[in-house]
Amino acid sequence: MRRCLDSSTWADEIVVVDSMSQDGTVAIAREYTDKVYQQAWPGYMEQKNFALSKTRGNWVLSLDGDEEVSSDLREEILTEIDKPDANDGYRIPRRSFYQGRWINHSGFYPDRQLRLFRSECGRWTGGRVHERVGIQGSVGHLKHDLLHYPYKGTISGQLQTVNSFSSLLAQDMYEKGKRYHLWLLVIRPAFKFLEVYVFKLGFLDGLAGFIIAITSAYALFVRYVKLREIENRFGNQPSE
Repeated sequence: MRRCLDSSTWADEIVVVDSMSQDGTVAIAREYTDKVYQQAWPGYMEQKNFALSKTRGNWVLSLDGDEEVSSDLREEILTEIDKPDANDGYRIPRRSFYQGRWINHSGFYPDRQLRLFRSECGRWTGGRVHERVGIQGSVGHLKHDLLHYPYKGTISGQLQTVNSFSSLLAQDMYEKGKRYHLWLLVIRPAFKFLEVYVFKLGFLDGLAGFIIAITSAYALFVRYVKLREIENRFGNQPSE
């Protein structure tokens, strides 16, 4: 969080929304801004739209607590939004630091995210996860990186995220009418490994790329197992 806020002090205003955390996040945020709001977690899309509603500027740069604005990106943003023909939104390449190194392939990069937009033109949309900004207007691309430090850099953090996201995604799939099939459990994870490690050049990221490929395949495997559990209403204790 502090890294994120330190990299944002050039902004005209900083708005922080906290999901009722108990870890000192609010105290840290108040060192940087008086616009700190707390709201019980309603979902990714809803929370980010709540944050958007608290902004007052013409432009919004949306950041997660594990992200950092590089100095080059800051200068590019300030230059771009000052242009008379600026677009209404911009996609930014995001580079992640994981397993002790910057990841350059493996589907982790360039991972372009639409995060910079005119406040009157953008709104968060999506389902339980994988929320995104919908823009009414033109969209351009920036070239400098938004820096990302996911999962606290460790596989433990990644597996926690996999467990959380797979439950939400499985529920989304079920509600959309998608159903479990054995071939999905067997074929899709295997193909995901090949996609990440071979087709997306994960092998060029060394051991970190191999770990990402394995955990990406595992995430799909767990998602389909959870979809099966939802369909069959597993989880209850057997009757005596």
